[in-house]
Amino acid sequence: MAITADTIDHVTLERLVEAGAVRGANIVGQPGGWGVVIQYGMTERVLAAKRGAIRIFRKFETLVAYLKGIGIAKYQVDASHFDPVALKTERKRTDAAERMKNAHEAAAYKGWLTQQVQEAIDDPRPSVPHSEVAAEWATERAALLKQAESMGS
Repeated sequence: MAITADTIDHVTLERLVEAGAVRGANIVGQPGGWGVVIQYGMTERVLAAKRGAIRIFRKFETLVAYLKGIGIAKYQVDASHFDPVALKTERKRTDAAERMKNAHEAAAYKGWLTQQVQEAIDDPRPSVPHSEVAAEWATERAALLKQAESMGS
């Protein structure tokens, strides 16, 4: 089962089951899991995942529970292409792992920054007005310039 335009999504499948239009389902085994072909009217469509690719169930029990949950209790199973050796024992999505790592780091930074801002707001020491700081800096700057001139002469 490759990616195909002839797919059906979960919401549409639920509506067809509610309307009694589904006349059958075929569970098709393949390397890596199980796919579902839904038959309604004179049409057959492959069940699609949220992002449009064909939905593959790694475990047969999960697929059975899914179908029963939406109201399909009878179906045919074709296990001729199912390969249990091809099941991935380890599923790593480095892109998803990196996204989650970045999200956790961003959340930690946001928490730290929020804490720092709150501590600054709650600081009991009196704040120094801008005009006072500007006057002090002007005095210090003038002294530094005078010192630099005396060293250069």
